Amino acid sequence: MRGKVGRPRRRPKRVTADRGYDYDSRRRELRQRGITPEIARRKTDHGSGLGRYRWVVERTFAWLHQFKRLLVRYDRRGDMHQAFLAIGCCLVCFRRLSRSL
Repeated sequence: MRGKVGRPRRRPKRVTADRGYDYDSRRRELRQRGITPEIARRKTDHGSGLGRYRWVVERTFAWLHQFKRLLVRYDRRGDMHQAFLAIGCCLVCFRRLSRSL
């Protein structure tokens, strides 16, 4: 019997989130699934260091949103959107590498 096409899904070892997800129920649910929560606590000083990772994600989204087709998502089919997303990632990497040379 064949399973689903593609590689098997894996659970992440940890989840990084901002203060908006700081609830004991969320932390408990993640721990029950064997995932380590890295969630910034509300009403504490900034400087936990989690923003360093979030910045990388936000910056990458900003780079990809330079391409209007990815920002607006004209494509209805998921495979077409994924293909243009891959092309966008290739262009972003090419531009970054060509500047450093």
